[in-house]
Amino acid sequence: MLPWLTVALLWSPTCWAQQVYGPGGGTYFSTSRDFQNDITGIRVFIGPLGLIKSIQVRFGSSWSEKYGAPGGTPQEFLLQPGEYITRVDGSYKIFLRHLVIYTSYGHDATFGENGGRSFSAFPDGSEKVLTGVFGQHKPLGISSIGFDWDYPIVDP
Repeated sequence: MLPWLTVALLWSPTCWAQQVYGPGGGTYFSTSRDFQNDITGIRVFIGPLGLIKSIQVRFGSSWSEKYGAPGGTPQEFLLQPGEYITRVDGSYKIFLRHLVIYTSYGHDATFGENGGRSFSAFPDGSEKVLTGVFGQHKPLGISSIGFDWDYPIVDP
């Protein structure tokens, strides 16, 4: 019986879930993949204590819904044509505190204040890029964050 239970758990969807950074809790969010446009920008809202309160992603020329807590000062990082996000570093305590976005052109952008437990997120394939963001948020800010990676859209 125990071997079957082990096999069942190993092949269950929860074992194949994507990596999430932060303690979590609160309301779930996820950007919807835009199959017509790649990510062209990130907007992060920073609260007075340096907490990352919310996040938006730009696909083409359109911004996603704002995910997270209300308020905060917006900071924006726009990509050049043909530029992609290839890695995200950050840190968290109870809430997300710090993000550093790295691109295929060697650019980077820093949001929030570094502190707490650090993480580094990147795709499992060298040609993959950031295609979405997901996580959870509470009334004070983002409590966990994860990243979707896939191949960029190829123009015919």
